[in-house]
Amino acid sequence: MSFYGSETVFPPVETGLAGITTPQALYRALLGCWCAESCAPRMRARWSPENPTLGQCSVTAFLAQDLFGGEVLGIPLPEGGFHCFNVVGGLVFDLSSEQFRGARLDYAGALPQSRAEHFAKAEKYERYLLLKKRLLDQLRIEN
Repeated sequence: MSFYGSETVFPPVETGLAGITTPQALYRALLGCWCAESCAPRMRARWSPENPTLGQCSVTAFLAQDLFGGEVLGIPLPEGGFHCFNVVGGLVFDLSSEQFRGARLDYAGALPQSRAEHFAKAEKYERYLLLKKRLLDQLRIEN
């Protein structure tokens, strides 16, 4: 596991998902859930199972926020938009950092991201719901 902050451990605030007790457990579960359809449309042509976190940052960060609370912050990107990640109790974790293939991101100075603003885009909210459904379906199969 090599997502940024993979050493962080804290309990979920939402305990309704069996087996998801840490960010690491969520990451492992999402490996079977991320797909081209949950990827941001502008990146979808480049999505592959070998780079499953590509284009998944905001839908993943808001799903992680559902489970662990905290904030979703965003790093401004050169081409516009933001790369979203989570901060809980001052601890940073970024479940979709692997899409940058080892490039170092500067998490300092990131800006708060609004669920209302992100989900005002219907396609993004639909991708979030899809990822959440795939996660719930996978957890039902495993349990």
